[in-house]
Amino acid sequence: MKKIGFLSFGHWTPSPHSAARTASDALLQSIDLAVAAEELGADGAYFRVHHFANQLGAPFPLLSAVGAKTERIEIGTGVVDMRYVNPLAFVEDAGATDLISGGRLQLGISRGSPEQVIDGWRYFGFEPAAGESDADMARAHTATTLEFLKGEGFAQPSPRPMFPNPPGLLRLEPFSEGLRERIWWGAGSNATARWAAKQGMNLMSSTLKDDETGEPFHVQQAKQIRTFREEWTEAGHEHEPRVSVSRSIFALVNDTDRAYFGVNREKSDQVGMIDNTRSVFGRSYAAEPDALIDELWRDEAVAEADTLLLTVPNQLGVEYNAHVIESILLHVAPGLGWR
Repeated sequence: MKKIGFLSFGHWTPSPHSAARTASDALLQSIDLAVAAEELGADGAYFRVHHFANQLGAPFPLLSAVGAKTERIEIGTGVVDMRYVNPLAFVEDAGATDLISGGRLQLGISRGSPEQVIDGWRYFGFEPAAGESDADMARAHTATTLEFLKGEGFAQPSPRPMFPNPPGLLRLEPFSEGLRERIWWGAGSNATARWAAKQGMNLMSSTLKDDETGEPFHVQQAKQIRTFREEWTEAGHEHEPRVSVSRSIFALVNDTDRAYFGVNREKSDQVGMIDNTRSVFGRSYAAEPDALIDELWRDEAVAEADTLLLTVPNQLGVEYNAHVIESILLHVAPGLGWR
């Protein structure tokens, strides 16, 4: 295991039991948690993106703020729904955010997940082309985004510009060198993992995937990762890919941990239907550190990945979530070969 970061869904609710009761709370606490995670030695701060929900819907202002207040930690998304994205605006925002952070942006993108509203992308002004699905539209937006991230000129300059132009066609600005290789695709199936590899995107695999074989979640996910790497090699890309997996992992080191996560925890995978597809949901992990290390060594996908993202219960507040991250980094991660 090379890198360990956190993944926050950024929920907020007005409940008196929540430490994040407003959108402002969720955003500002996300920045504070990223700063705390960097101080603790974590490698990444990633944020889930959902539209029409009490979650983090606009990633670039948040990521830019995190980038400006930190120096080392990777910052990213897991994932941006590309059905909602104007590729040109996305590339401009991503370039600016990457430059602010000094080249630390790791953008997870995908077709997206079940939505809060019906066809929410329509409200953003997007429609699939005739005969295509919304998933096709997401891939088309992605293809355009990846092309523009190369930084090649494509726009005809005006003969009477406001400011002098360089020679040739113009590209989108600001351009950030190397960002194209730091795009990740959130894949829910083996087929989408193969497609991501062909496009030269890193693989981001979460806590659920299509149930394609009936095997335990971690076994299916490990096979997905191996399939991705095989396709990457076949495609002949010049750089090495990265692979992340997400897990809910809690080291029980004090009474508060045991009260929150030590009882009535789900110890096995769950199977359900997502968008009319049978899906398998990976189990959560909560145990004393030594037991946790033993359990995680048996997780084949964790062993296959180079990056582990710890899903954090952000509504429990910055201080407690920093404790959750620190407990893993101090008591569990070294036993998994981290650093």
